[in-house]
Amino acid sequence: MKILYINACVRKESRTNKLAKYLLEKLNGNIKEINLDKENIKPIDSKLLKLRDELILNKNYSDDLFKYANDLKESDIVVIASPYWDLSFSSLLKIYFENINVVGLTFSYDDMGKPISLCHIKKLYYVTTAGGYIMNDEFGFGYVKTMFNTFFNVKDIEYIKAEGLDIYGNNVDIIMNNAKIDIDNLFK
Repeated sequence: MKILYINACVRKESRTNKLAKYLLEKLNGNIKEINLDKENIKPIDSKLLKLRDELILNKNYSDDLFKYANDLKESDIVVIASPYWDLSFSSLLKIYFENINVVGLTFSYDDMGKPISLCHIKKLYYVTTAGGYIMNDEFGFGYVKTMFNTFFNVKDIEYIKAEGLDIYGNNVDIIMNNAKIDIDNLFK
């Protein structure tokens, strides 16, 4: 199994990354980590869009511009770790998503305009932590779930979260241990 770990955690002692690493220990396969904080990932601006469109038109998917999409396409399992910020996920993760959605490489459209996956991802794990409480899952996890289901036909999706970590009086160790128990229960 090829496991792709998308690490969108920027803090050195990220609790989200710790939970994701705990999960990764449970998975069997070759893990490739993409640490978005260390990548030179760029948003798709007008200059990159022009180049991207030209490369897609010529079916030249070997260009470095498509390295993230190629990694995704070859993956069996995807683990995404991003802290819950501003009712969603990190901006680095959004930029990553812009770079993996490539018509003709990771998905195509049928005659009715419905996306058809060109990937063979079997499972997605989404890991997040929040200092407060996650008020609405739709902007973070919901977005990721819908995108992976719609474009990559991933039906088997797990959501792992630890929240309330910075609320005065909450026991961080207990909250993190409960999230680890939730992970353990996925493998029973």
